[in-house]
Amino acid sequence: MILSLAAAAAMSSSSGSSLNSSSPLDPFDFSTTWSLPEDPSNSSSEPVVRTLTPDLHPASTAVTVQEVSPWDIALCVTGTLISCENALVIAVLFYTPTLRAPMFILIGSLAVADLLAGLGLILNFVFTYLVDSSVEFVTLLSVGLLISAFSASVLNILAITVDRYLSLYNALTYHTERTVTFTYLMVVFIWVSCLTLGLLPALGWNCLKDESTCSICRPVTKNNAVALAVTFLLVFALMMQLYLQICKIAFRHAQQIAVQHQFVAISTTKGVSTLSAILCAFGACWLPFAMYSIVADSSYPVIYTYATVLPATCCSVINPIIYAFRNPDIQKSLWMACCGCVPSNLSLRPRTSSDV
Repeated sequence: MILSLAAAAAMSSSSGSSLNSSSPLDPFDFSTTWSLPEDPSNSSSEPVVRTLTPDLHPASTAVTVQEVSPWDIALCVTGTLISCENALVIAVLFYTPTLRAPMFILIGSLAVADLLAGLGLILNFVFTYLVDSSVEFVTLLSVGLLISAFSASVLNILAITVDRYLSLYNALTYHTERTVTFTYLMVVFIWVSCLTLGLLPALGWNCLKDESTCSICRPVTKNNAVALAVTFLLVFALMMQLYLQICKIAFRHAQQIAVQHQFVAISTTKGVSTLSAILCAFGACWLPFAMYSIVADSSYPVIYTYATVLPATCCSVINPIIYAFRNPDIQKSLWMACCGCVPSNLSLRPRTSSDV
C-alpha cells in the first residue's frame, strides 16, 4: 500500500501546476490528499514514507520478550529438587520424636539451610523473569537469602564433622546433657552468623552504586566475595583435618580390639572410603566456585559463573543423601511413613554420630 501511495504521489507531481489551481479539491483524489505537505521543499514521495514509517515502527517493537537462559532453568530445577528432598527430611525429623539426638539436630539444621537455598534459587528465577529485577529491594532480598542459606549449609556440614569427631574423641562423655547444650549453641551461632552475612548487602555492602566493584555475583562486592571464598577454603581445610583425625582414631580403635581385628579393619576401611567420598564430593562442588570468586569479577563472561555456581548448588542435592537418607533411623521412619513396615534387612542397631 505504501508503494501505491508513493506512485500516486509521483504521478501528481508530474502533472505540473494542475494541483495548484483554484478548482475545488476532489475528496476521492488520492494524489491531492498526499500532495499537501507543510514543507514545500520536500519531494512528493518523501512525505508518504516519513508520515507512515513512524506509525508502523512502534507497532513492530512494542512487545519485547525476555529470553530465558537455560542456565537459569537448570538452577530453578535444581532448587526445586533441593526443596523437595530437604522438606522430606525435615518432615521425618519433626514427626519422629525419637530423632532428637545431637546428630539429628544438626541434620535438621542442615536440611533447613538447604531448603532455604532451594527456595532462594526458585525465587531468584521468579524475580529475574517475572518481577522487575531492577528494583533494589528484590535484588538484595534474593542475594541475601542465597548467601545466608548456602553459608549455613556449609557451616552445618562443618558442625556435623565436629560432632562426629567429638563422638569418637569423647566417646564416654558424648551422650550427656552437656553435648546437647553444646549442639544447640553451635546451631544458634551458625544461624546468627549466616543471617548477619545475608543482611550485609542490604546494609550497604553492595555494588549497586558502583558497578565496577561488583563480583561475579551481583550485587556482592569483589572484596566481600573474596572474603567468603577464603572463609570457605579455611572451613574445607578444617574439615579435612577433622576427618583425618577421625580416621586415625578409628584405626587406633581397630588395633586395640584384637579379637575382632579382621572385622573392624574391614569396616574401618569402608568408613575411610566413605569419608573420602564425602570430602571429594564437597570439594568438587564448592572449590571451583570459591577459586573462581577469588580470581574473577563482573567483567568475566557470565557463562563461567553459571558453570561454577551450578555444581555448588548440587551440593545441597547430595547432602540429604549423604547425611540423612543413609541413616538407618531415618530410613525406618521413611518406611513406616510410606508403607507402615520396616524391611527385615534394615539394620536394627542405632546409628551413632561416629558412624559414617
